[in-house]
Amino acid sequence: MQTQLAASIIATEHGRRADEILRACVHCGFCNATCPTYQVRRDELDGPRGRIYLIKNLLESDPDNDPDSGTANSTVRTHLDRCLTCRACETTCPSGVRYGELVEIGREVLERRAPSRHWLLPFLLHIVPNPRLLAPLLALGRPFRSLLPRRHRRLLRRPPQTRALPSTGRVLLVQGCVQRLVTPEVTAHLAGLLEARGLAPFVAEDELCCGGLALHLGRSDAARATMRENVERLSRYEADLIVSSASGCGVTLKDYGRLLGSRDAAAFAGKVRDVGQVLAGFRFRKRTLDGRELHRIAWHPPCTLQHGQQGVGVVGGVVEGILQATGYELVPVEDAHLCCGAAGSYSLLQPQMAAELKRRKASALAQHAPDAVATANIGCQTHLADAMAAPVLHWLELLA
Repeated sequence: MQTQLAASIIATEHGRRADEILRACVHCGFCNATCPTYQVRRDELDGPRGRIYLIKNLLESDPDNDPDSGTANSTVRTHLDRCLTCRACETTCPSGVRYGELVEIGREVLERRAPSRHWLLPFLLHIVPNPRLLAPLLALGRPFRSLLPRRHRRLLRRPPQTRALPSTGRVLLVQGCVQRLVTPEVTAHLAGLLEARGLAPFVAEDELCCGGLALHLGRSDAARATMRENVERLSRYEADLIVSSASGCGVTLKDYGRLLGSRDAAAFAGKVRDVGQVLAGFRFRKRTLDGRELHRIAWHPPCTLQHGQQGVGVVGGVVEGILQATGYELVPVEDAHLCCGAAGSYSLLQPQMAAELKRRKASALAQHAPDAVATANIGCQTHLADAMAAPVLHWLELLA
């Protein structure tokens, strides 16, 4: 692709990187075949190829000398906001276009030129990433849980009591912002699995949000400030490994080296592992659920695991291999590469598209009547819970 980026853009490191990514695109359109939003809307601008053109035009324009820049910015925002950042297109692309990186840059430039005024942004940027602010809000909402739409009830469930986890050890377990409040039993269960296998897991109460939420909303400066502080805080523990059981957090933590460009950040990211990578060498027994034995499992690999982490040490089939070796039967799931529609804040900001993608995913997961649905990210788990007759669990909960 030929480019002529604006002088003010090409003079920056991010502008030069965007130019490099844009020039790798050969317009083939293979990406559209695996793009969830293109499959629903059949609009070129709601597929990766169309969005690449929109970002190219954005970066080539000079807002100070373009009277139509306001209208153009509105069009770009409409279609970039509809992008899930699932990165299925990256898995498909024969030219290796780093679409996720390009969208980060496009959103950052767009946000600086025409900041979003969405009413949910203060909640998403300041409350959701802060468990101390989010926890009391969830507590206030629990008495009214039965009155809310079913899709919101899972977030307001009363989590089971879990034991206090160690604050020192060698393997740092990332708790995450939402997971630590909504499904803390996942981290507690993981700690037990690791302790039973001779490892020394612990948690850090001063852990911050990974920064992924702000990054995907175009607030790159705020995201990087959080990431730097997180590196500084968590590096003090001198853990041998940093383990994420939420693939959405893990994909961002593993990318700290690129995002921050520092030696400390790269060293930190080098210690980060998805929980599947850590457990792959161990053997497990099946676990009962409320006294009921499960056999047939529909596995939903989150986009952040199967697409986002594909280039950073996660090989497809790791979780599947663990579950099958444990004795579970994995039922076939049609279009397993497609997003369920959760995508971090997407289900709140794009509820109609998220609902349609959830409907399609739930239908595919239920096709062979599984005993349970297993996934690897809190966002997918809570998003799908109201659409499935079978329980939706984190896959760790299937291991005794």
